[in-house]
Amino acid sequence: MKLLIAVVQTADSADVASALLEKGFRVTKLASTGGFLRRGSTTMLIGVEDEQVDEVIEIIKGSLQTPSEPLVKQGAIFVLPVSRFEQI
Repeated sequence: MKLLIAVVQTADSADVASALLEKGFRVTKLASTGGFLRRGSTTMLIGVEDEQVDEVIEIIKGSLQTPSEPLVKQGAIFVLPVSRFEQI
């Protein structure tokens, strides 16, 4: 199992979350601040099985708006191993 931490621009967060939910993935959205993207951002937590990581990354990338400036970063995705998961 993996935990994906996706930091995306706030303007993209609704589209990304909707696309993930449509494909059956759960997502937790957190408002985030800081200079990582140098603008408003949303951090999303997505827990998936190992074989679903690439699919989720493609969904996220496909849901982002085209940047107005070519060198502007649209977000970042971190993939972390999960040693244990319990739903309570």
